[in-house]
Amino acid sequence: MKDCLFCKIVKGESPSYTMFEDDIVKVMLDVFPNSVGHTLIIPKVHYLDLDDIPLDVITRIMEVAKQIKSLLEIKLNPNSVVLIQNNGDEQKIKHFHLHLLPKYEDKVKMSVQEVYELLCRN
Repeated sequence: MKDCLFCKIVKGESPSYTMFEDDIVKVMLDVFPNSVGHTLIIPKVHYLDLDDIPLDVITRIMEVAKQIKSLLEIKLNPNSVVLIQNNGDEQKIKHFHLHLLPKYEDKVKMSVQEVYELLCRN
């Protein structure tokens, strides 16, 4: 889809804070986060929603989600990590994506750039 923001990011036409990618998925920080470390996992192929995406791609997304959840827990120490996948009107960008939302007991303040540097350094 030519006007899809996530397709533009996959093609390198729009910037992103990419944390990981392979042939199937791209993992990036949300630039308008709901919490510190708000991460998105998107398939590189455009799928609209849960009804459209093949099960093997969902499986890969969930495999990567387990790894990213662990990274968020180790580096950011949230109280929990919530996974959300919206469909229909709740889906702001009409390209399947999984949100990983770290939740904190106390308010945590960090810029997306600071979070990216913390998560992506060894």
